[in-house]
Amino acid sequence: MSNELEGLRIVLADDHAVVRLGFRLLLEGVGATVVAEAERGEGAIRLYAEHSPDVLVMDVSMPGIGGLAALERLLGVAPKARVLMLSAHEDAIVPVRAMRIGARGYLCKRASPEEFLRAVGEVARDRRYLDPALAQVVALAQLSGTASPVESLTAKELAVFMKLALGRSVGEVAEDFCLSASTVGTHLYHIKQKLQVNNAAELTLVALRNGLIEG
Repeated sequence: MSNELEGLRIVLADDHAVVRLGFRLLLEGVGATVVAEAERGEGAIRLYAEHSPDVLVMDVSMPGIGGLAALERLLGVAPKARVLMLSAHEDAIVPVRAMRIGARGYLCKRASPEEFLRAVGEVARDRRYLDPALAQVVALAQLSGTASPVESLTAKELAVFMKLALGRSVGEVAEDFCLSASTVGTHLYHIKQKLQVNNAAELTLVALRNGLIEG
């Protein structure tokens, strides 16, 4: 493993400093270099442009625009970026969406250190990587034909939905995404129509049922 990762330049994006430290120690232990760290999606985009790393390791859930919206923005300006997305949740919806947007890999944070290093190595070689623990649930979700209505949301709607489900207000989400409150209100209207929910509590319930947030 050390030979495969030696000399790689990595940017880490996670809002938990202790998590970033753990990743840094793992990566530096096998000869890779963490060239920069971000705690928000916006910072990850800026640092990617600044450092052009071999791999960006980015958490899905962060303050501000969050990981999915940051992934979409980054690939809009740097389509060849190699991004490994991380999540604390073992759902099928977000990994499927992240891979569709263009992430090279997706790993659950419950993975072993060895699995994390293997994922970074695969993504660095521009190979697609999906956490083995998620592979079955993702495959079943795609094959069953009984996909969650959450799948019908656009990338922006999904990002807004995840923020609102965590209890953020329309005004706070508008600030996060640098949008007007009326634009977020329009997204919320479409989200409610597609998910057939009436209020914030029901949004949270849908997110919980789909494993997008923890109870």
